[in-house]
Amino acid sequence: MGIVNTAELEAHRAELTGYCYRMLGSAFDAEDAVQEAFVRAWRGSEQFEGRSSLRSWLYRIATNVCLTMLTSAQRRIRPMDLGPAGSGTATDPGEPRPEEIWVGPVPDDRVLPERADPADVVTGRESVRLAFVAALQHLPARQRAVLILREVLAWSAQEVAELLDTSVASVNSALQRARATLATADVTADVHRPLDDEQRALLGRYVKAFEAYDLEALTALLHEDATLSMPPLPLWLRGPADIRAWMAGTGSGCQGSRLVPVVANGMPAFGQYRTTGPWALIVLELSGGRIAGVNNFLDTARLFPLFGLPDHLD
Repeated sequence: MGIVNTAELEAHRAELTGYCYRMLGSAFDAEDAVQEAFVRAWRGSEQFEGRSSLRSWLYRIATNVCLTMLTSAQRRIRPMDLGPAGSGTATDPGEPRPEEIWVGPVPDDRVLPERADPADVVTGRESVRLAFVAALQHLPARQRAVLILREVLAWSAQEVAELLDTSVASVNSALQRARATLATADVTADVHRPLDDEQRALLGRYVKAFEAYDLEALTALLHEDATLSMPPLPLWLRGPADIRAWMAGTGSGCQGSRLVPVVANGMPAFGQYRTTGPWALIVLELSGGRIAGVNNFLDTARLFPLFGLPDHLD
């Protein structure tokens, strides 16, 4: 086939970044992995003879990059994986943990290629939800690749076997084990539907209550099992009472904040600006018309540029 040009590679960037993000649990690691895959593809393009499609060849390279990265990486987690929920009256949220241990957020447009079919859009968003990506991290690396390729990307068992240089029987066995592991994980959440009137109304009430710091109105929007987390801090909370107590106490510095909407992980998200400047990227999880999860990612120095958020508001 000869040398692959840059435009041919770039056409696959979003879907490959989405694949690597599901594998690695980090937007930044995923972008590094895709860049490395492109470098390897460029260097080896003269040997690409076209026996498989360019897409399949790139997925093979990206998979190998991810598998190599995962050999030395710690499994990424969410604060909820560290232990039981804390108290809303706690004054010490704990020492920040290293970035390398957390499942991080990602902008939808970095990992979800444009699709004409609305059903494909919903499927794509479901497969990058925080809870789903966190659950994937519990799988051994090759099982993770098999499940993503088979269940998310709808590759055939034969195609996956060829990519991984293994047998169809091994692929089917790995998929069965991966499904069993994921069945024990709580990965339920409603994906973001921008044209959904009910979701739009819920988010409008959330923004109004948060910016007014009306804790009674805010608490009324929460699911009875709602969680609040604040990576890189290990503390997490469960239930409206503890979340309200935290916001009224240690978290009261958020009073007077403003929110700027974005979309992350197939879910609604906001850049939060305190009066002193950027404070958190808030990723909401919705379920049954209520807010089931409030994920506050505090690494604004890296996350705000990733999401195209300004470093200050006028």
